[in-house]
Amino acid sequence: MFMDKGFGIKQVENIIDSAGDYIDLVKLGFGTSYITKNLEQKIKLYQEAGMKVYLGGTLFEAFLIRDMLDDYCKLVDKLKLEHAEVSDGSVVMDHGKKCEMISKLAKRFTILSEVGSKEEGIIIHPNKWISMMKSELEAGSWKVIAEAREGGNVGIYHRNGSAHTLLINKIIAKVPKDDILWEAPQKSQQVWFIKLLGANVNLGNISGDDVIPLETLRLGLRGDTFFTFLPASVKKKN
Repeated sequence: MFMDKGFGIKQVENIIDSAGDYIDLVKLGFGTSYITKNLEQKIKLYQEAGMKVYLGGTLFEAFLIRDMLDDYCKLVDKLKLEHAEVSDGSVVMDHGKKCEMISKLAKRFTILSEVGSKEEGIIIHPNKWISMMKSELEAGSWKVIAEAREGGNVGIYHRNGSAHTLLINKIIAKVPKDDILWEAPQKSQQVWFIKLLGANVNLGNISGDDVIPLETLRLGLRGDTFFTFLPASVKKKN
């Protein structure tokens, strides 16, 4: 998942030309889509290139807290988007109500739901992470997103960006890995997840400059993962 934080048309054309083959999802980060010029034109460019586009969860929450959910749905329809994100990283929402909302919106859109707080220092017990992820998938989410923000220093990571190893290992022991999209904006985080879950692990919040470098990590064409994917016969010689 590539995170577009306000790209202009020419930037969109460039990212499609240079790295479009390696992007599945485009998130129009946080509330940037609300003030981005030529929004419908650039969404169309992404979609014509085969990418699925959705609005950042913070914009969803901005509509929700103002009791404007219907207006949000009308906006998603107007933009001809098939995907939508349901999150509660900034607002406080009863989890049962969140799951009801996911079920309701899943009848209209393909839902990605985000688990975890955007606030630094808020600790969620691993069992609660697992319970929320399972409940949201059962409610109709296509993927659950493990929160890290665009900085990669909250949620599933420590302040310094290192992974909450115990938390993540407990999650993957209970929740199918293919159902989780791990936010991993930092190279060290991308390397860590690739080594843990393999080259095809679902990673998100990837910047435009990091799409191709991430693909080289997945292919073992960068020093960090060079030896990870060597054939066994080659490893024996080294």
